Order: sequence, then structure tokens, then C-alpha cells
Amino acid sequence: MSGRVTKGTRELLPLDFRQFERALAQLPDGYTEGYFQGRPWGATVKRSADGKRLWLYGEELGATDIVSFNLYFLSDEKAVLKPCEMSSAKVLDFVLGFSPILPARPEPICAPG
Repeated sequence: MSGRVTKGTRELLPLDFRQFERALAQLPDGYTEGYFQGRPWGATVKRSADGKRLWLYGEELGATDIVSFNLYFLSDEKAVLKPCEMSSAKVLDFVLGFSPILPARPEPICAPG
């Protein structure tokens, strides 16, 4: 998708949206933990089966800060970001700044041969 995020949020230039989209694509479905602004967070991502909707809820672990939004893909050229009672800037900052902790890959039991 190379379009724009439109109101209910601020408009994003195509380059900004690509960065936002790439960052979202790196987040796995379901629950993951990571860091945002040096603090631990948990985030849950749900994507619809038809690929037209994405929901994210993030919560600072051990504190009270949250991030929550819905993203609707209306076409290949247009998406609508709907933050849940917070600014779109907060949502964008979180998605671009959140670093998931990737689970360690298990060591192989035996070497391939």
C-alpha cells in the first residue's frame, strides 16, 4: 500500500506512511513484549482475515500509559487511522519507536547431517 492515512488523523506523506506500514508489518499477530522510549511495553496486534483492518493495543508494563488504535485499509491508495482517545502523533510515535523482543531461537539438538 502506498497511500495516505487520512482524517480522523493527520495526513501522512507517502514516505511517512511506508515507514509506518513497515513498522506495523514487523509486529507479530498476538501478544508481544518490547521496549518503547526505554521502558517495557506489551502490545497485542490483531489483523482481520481479509487484510482490511488492523487493531493494536499497547500498555506500558508496570505503569498506566497505553496506546490503542484501529487502522482501516479502504483501498490500495487509502487507509484511515482511528486512534482510541489519544492523538495520532502518539500512535505514530509508538509504532515507529516500539522494539519487540524477539524470542530466542532454540538451539538445534543435533547438527544437520
